[in-house]
Amino acid sequence: MKMPDDEIRAIVAEKLAEQQRLQQESIDAFVLKAVASVLGSFGIEHDDRKELRADLQRLRRWRKSVEQAQSYTFKAVITVIATGLMGAVLLGVKVVLGK
Repeated sequence: MKMPDDEIRAIVAEKLAEQQRLQQESIDAFVLKAVASVLGSFGIEHDDRKELRADLQRLRRWRKSVEQAQSYTFKAVITVIATGLMGAVLLGVKVVLGK
């Protein structure tokens, strides 16, 4: 008894899909184990995830505040330099007009 080509294609496609799913599960398990191993080597255990997230959020807030402080410092320096130049120009004008 000969099977129709459509039925053969469906069986092959089903087997290939199942094989791909099994390979993906295997890859996912391997990656998860590798990541857990790397984090474990840094002293970060699975139970420490909440603390690690809080630490990273705090670090991000600190970085942003430092960037903001640098921006304000740069603006303040520019303002001081511009004010000094304007003062020097005004002083020069007063000296020239005072003569």
